[in-house]
Amino acid sequence: MLFDFAAIGPDLAYKLLVSTIVPRPIAWVTTVDAEGRVNAAPYSFFNAVSSDPPVVAIGIGSKGKGLKDTGENIRQTGQFVVNLVSEELAEAMNITAIDVEPGVDELAMAGLTPLASTKVTPPRIAESPVALECERLAVVEVGNGKAVVLGRVLAAHVRDDCVLDAAKAYIDTPKLGLIGRMHGRGWYARTTDRIEIPRLTVADWQARRTAAE
Repeated sequence: MLFDFAAIGPDLAYKLLVSTIVPRPIAWVTTVDAEGRVNAAPYSFFNAVSSDPPVVAIGIGSKGKGLKDTGENIRQTGQFVVNLVSEELAEAMNITAIDVEPGVDELAMAGLTPLASTKVTPPRIAESPVALECERLAVVEVGNGKAVVLGRVLAAHVRDDCVLDAAKAYIDTPKLGLIGRMHGRGWYARTTDRIEIPRLTVADWQARRTAAE
């Protein structure tokens, strides 16, 4: 079935994207505004896009005539923290997605604990198993009041019991218990159902092909 995005309109385009590009990691972003007030909100148009330099990308939607509070705060201050979401924090994350007025403390609403960051002003969420301190690298305007924020990762905090070997940066990823965004308004996926598919070399592939002949 062909869907021509030039013909179907933004509502159907959104449904197609969120129903097929799954699961999506969740960026639980904390920022501060020009007055120092903390904002927290989740975004699932998110991923890491480079390791050298370390860069993450977050798609941020519009609110009124401008970006949502998160986007406006990043424009003003150039700093943010990406907190990752474990299953045990899903309900708290969902509370911070409520569309409240600017200046409302979403962390307090959700019973979460702000913790001072080391390199940026916005706090990280103490309960989150991973927090990435970031500075704005670029804001790419994509139209209709929406933008993609590129952030350079300055520091990462990983819960101690999930670090296997700090010197080698070995992380017990399953123990993080992270969740991803799925289709529709309220569907999420656990990361507990995994499969391992080892990477192949050219020699491996040729050997397999030869064995199958």
